[in-house]
Amino acid sequence: MASSPLGHPTRGTTGTNRLRRNDRWIAASAAFRTAADPLVIDLGFGASGVTAFELATRLTKVRADAEVIGFELDPARVATAQAQLDDVRAGRTNFSPDLRVSFAHGGFEVPLPAGRRPAAIRAMNVLRQYDEADVPDAWASMAARLSPGGMLFEGTCDEIGRIASWVDVSSAGEPERFTLSLRLAELERPGIIAERLPKALIHRNVPGERIHDLLTALDREWERAAPLSTFGATQRFLAAVTALKRLGWPVIGGRSRWRLGELTVPWDSVAPR
Repeated sequence: MASSPLGHPTRGTTGTNRLRRNDRWIAASAAFRTAADPLVIDLGFGASGVTAFELATRLTKVRADAEVIGFELDPARVATAQAQLDDVRAGRTNFSPDLRVSFAHGGFEVPLPAGRRPAAIRAMNVLRQYDEADVPDAWASMAARLSPGGMLFEGTCDEIGRIASWVDVSSAGEPERFTLSLRLAELERPGIIAERLPKALIHRNVPGERIHDLLTALDREWERAAPLSTFGATQRFLAAVTALKRLGWPVIGGRSRWRLGELTVPWDSVAPR
């Protein structure tokens, strides 16, 4: 294990409920639900510990034994989060004083004691400021810390959590799925996700690349489904995703996930050429 944290400091902006879409995805994942040890890492939690508190709150609704540890490269951010945790423990916040949350200094090496391995690692808005060439090594470093069957969720979102996307990376370090998640109310077009793609894809939204093909097709079907907007944005999105599936796109999941503004496809269908 590295003697000092692995990674580069980021701006670390943090907003209440910013990562709610990813929280919901992790809570529904098999990696978390079936884990022998339901430990989830909030890697690079930012300037506030609130994302870890929110994640733990949502996870404990699924498994009461869920635990979250937040890691940051900046010791000052860890100290800030610890002070916030003191307030939580004292009952001075809206979070449960009994939340199984803690904070520590660390990076991609995920320094857990006694060989403990997490069921999931969440690294949202961490690689956004890295070079695309850095992504495979970062994925490999984090995935190597997972328990067998664990999952890394790496991606990005906008400042208020209405637009998000992420990649599910297996404990073997292999990307498996790509998900985009959108707040459908007042959505102009799904292709807006282009500005919040994971680092591995954000520079690939150009003609000839698979992610460009997907977003172009999704926008086209969204426009074709415009008459359904009378019945709400959800019905319009459902129609667009259904049309994508009919066109041969290997859409994963069903209407219960699509209603949330989610679209998931195998990584191979969007992987850079």
